[in-house]
Amino acid sequence: MKRLFPLAAALGGLALLTASCDEARADKDSKTKKTAMATADEAPEQPATPVEKSDAEWKKELTDEQYYVLRKAGTERPYGKVYDEFKHQGAGTYYCAGCDAELFNSKVKFDSGCGWPSFYDPSKAKNVKTKRDLSAGMVRIEVRCAVCDGHLGHVFEGEGFNTPTDQRYCINGVALKFVPDAAKKDDKTGGEAGKKKSGE
Repeated sequence: MKRLFPLAAALGGLALLTASCDEARADKDSKTKKTAMATADEAPEQPATPVEKSDAEWKKELTDEQYYVLRKAGTERPYGKVYDEFKHQGAGTYYCAGCDAELFNSKVKFDSGCGWPSFYDPSKAKNVKTKRDLSAGMVRIEVRCAVCDGHLGHVFEGEGFNTPTDQRYCINGVALKFVPDAAKKDDKTGGEAGKKKSGE
């Protein structure tokens, strides 16, 4: 019995040490946890000229998912963490995650229910370009950043959304960088404009 006491004490101490390490690790993770969509506290400086980089440079600067979407015209999965973050973001501006060019803002954002961030118009039209996309056996209009030529998503028209343009810029969230508007941090109305005419 006397021999069991030191063993039990040692095991108890080990359990306390493990719990303490787990708490420290959890605390560290909560402090370093990154959002799915890139964010910043201040508006980035706007590029004055087209941004051109080598494939190796893009791979180095972008996350794997950003590279897949922006440089390889990939698509993030719908209804993911980035979409959930988008729905709960307040007033602010959305920039290209590749080159920092302004693209959209919360005034033109709406919840289309499609599983990807949606806007009914760019906030800086000169930074957004479109082209016909015949991939995946469909005819679509691709949306690209006019500054760095990064793939952003697609735009659809005439779907019946009650917005000023009846357009849906369906944009990959990882292709965006969100900067909150400090002056309107508590404004929760910016961007709830787009409910479907059918009553959705």
